[in-house]
Amino acid sequence: MHHLNIPDMTCGHCSTAVEKAVKAVDPSSRLTVNLEAKTASIDSEVGSDAFIVAIREAGYQASLETS
Repeated sequence: MHHLNIPDMTCGHCSTAVEKAVKAVDPSSRLTVNLEAKTASIDSEVGSDAFIVAIREAGYQASLETS
């Protein structure tokens, strides 16, 4: 499970763009986007770096969530 911070995500359009970016990397991934917390949790065998790159290419900053 990957937990990402996406601070630029501010609206429904943003969360949809993030979802599309994630699904482009791994269509079978399970994804939960929390717009209020500005996070995404991704259950996938694909490494987190691939999702971070895809989200950045969609126009949003993304980084691994730290505890």
